[in-house]
Amino acid sequence: MAKPTLLTVDDDAEVLAAIRRDLRTQYGAEYRVVAAGSAEEALKTLDEIKLRGEPVALLLSDQRMPGFNGVEFLERAKAIFPDAKRVLLTAYADTDAAIKAINDVRLDHYLLKPWDPPDEQLYPVVTDLLADWQAAYHPPFEGLRVIGHRWSPKSHALRDFLARNQVPYRWLDIETDPDAADLLQRAGTDPKTLPVALFADGSHAVDPSTTEVAERIGLQTEAKLPFYDLTIVGGGPAGLAAAVYGASEGLSTVMVEREAPGGQAGQSSRIENYLGFPVGLSGGDLARRAVAQARRFGVEILTPQVVTGVRVEDPYRYLTLESGAEIACHALIVATGVAYRKLDAPGVDRLSGAGVYYGAAMTEAISCRDEEVFVVGGANSAGQAAMYFARYASRVTMLVRGESLAKSMSQYLIDQIAETPTIRVRPFAEVARVDGEGKLASVTVRDVRTGAETTEAASSLFVFIGAAPRTDWLDGVVERDERGFLLTGADLIRGGKRPKGWTVDRDPALLETSVPGIFAAGDVRHGSVKRVASGVGEGAIAVSFVHQYLTKVGGTR
Repeated sequence: MAKPTLLTVDDDAEVLAAIRRDLRTQYGAEYRVVAAGSAEEALKTLDEIKLRGEPVALLLSDQRMPGFNGVEFLERAKAIFPDAKRVLLTAYADTDAAIKAINDVRLDHYLLKPWDPPDEQLYPVVTDLLADWQAAYHPPFEGLRVIGHRWSPKSHALRDFLARNQVPYRWLDIETDPDAADLLQRAGTDPKTLPVALFADGSHAVDPSTTEVAERIGLQTEAKLPFYDLTIVGGGPAGLAAAVYGASEGLSTVMVEREAPGGQAGQSSRIENYLGFPVGLSGGDLARRAVAQARRFGVEILTPQVVTGVRVEDPYRYLTLESGAEIACHALIVATGVAYRKLDAPGVDRLSGAGVYYGAAMTEAISCRDEEVFVVGGANSAGQAAMYFARYASRVTMLVRGESLAKSMSQYLIDQIAETPTIRVRPFAEVARVDGEGKLASVTVRDVRTGAETTEAASSLFVFIGAAPRTDWLDGVVERDERGFLLTGADLIRGGKRPKGWTVDRDPALLETSVPGIFAAGDVRHGSVKRVASGVGEGAIAVSFVHQYLTKVGGTR
């Protein structure tokens, strides 16, 4: 944690050096002593300290300075750091001005020049003031701060990225947080250019990309090596399991994730049927544990990074990244999971990120306190989200196209939803349209049987419908089914024949695609069971097939 600052100001260089020396001698172990040669320089320094989010404990200023005097400086400084103690350093002839300042600008104390000996004339006063300051001091958040507003899609995207990557940050809403506008002004930034990221070193970025922020806060976005034994694309439960098993068994391993480790499971508020956790755990907690485990075994995790293509030049597979870089490997595991399908209704695209969200969007939950929330979908992910939002919202309405939740949701969730009075389930219902200017205001719901429509007030709509695999980058290289899921193992054998272009004298392994050495695990695979545990299992099993493949092709393992 940064030391609180003691700032002293004097235009006399000798006096400034002396007071700085004495303050450092007595307080340097616990405080950072900063000196400024003019009031203008001091105010600029205070602005910089404010942008870094660091505290100022004491302001000690000479009274007679060019530009504006010490009392005027302390009055201006009070607007920047209102809780800092303010002391005027003055000559005997100016004591009347000092006494007047005590009454007019609530000066805490004044000291006469010279202050020798400091043990008698300086330290007792400063020590007493610092004790008062410490008693009321609450350490500020140190780290990344994001200024934006709730209904900004770009602000939401940045907040969601940071939360899912478990990066601590402080959120400052321009509409509700009094510090937000002040910080923007000191950074010289136009409020129209939100979001703004304020970094711990005092620098800032206007409307930054997630990649820019990731690089600034130390996330790895580029591979360290040109070649790996194993590359995993996708960081959900299947990808994380494959990374842990691959690296723990000696394979040089890199995992490439486009958003954040954990995948859709990482957005789950509570997973209660995962083996070994009798009281359940959140998807974020599962992702955090898995990432820590993978990194302990030496896995490189690139995020956010997107794979745009793959080519095969035996015995290597080459991945092209969105950044233009390439990664070469012997074996590849595709574990990209699925993305929620877009909701096809008027107004949805316009309000996406401004009240309409895909997935749980846990970053928005607290903002939904005492508001009307809608959840679209009837599978486990929708049920888990509804239970989570019910902690904050005045009412959560689940829109389900079928007659009930029983077809696609686990019984334990159905029972919990039935016992939660703030959740209502509307069967045979779909979104007909959404409306609002700049933010969601209402949802029009259609009865799929009769076509009758009703419009209700809403602040947030969370969508959990269907699943579309992210496999376009594999088009023309790996065989997929009609929906884009990857075909593996026995599903590739048709009429007793191996897939076209198959180059080795054996059938595809259980989780192997139509290209030898490229495997699929988890939800992206055709016929997979859409559960966290099965994804973890497939990720682990895929590594065993990778070992078999590397042995037969003469790989490093």
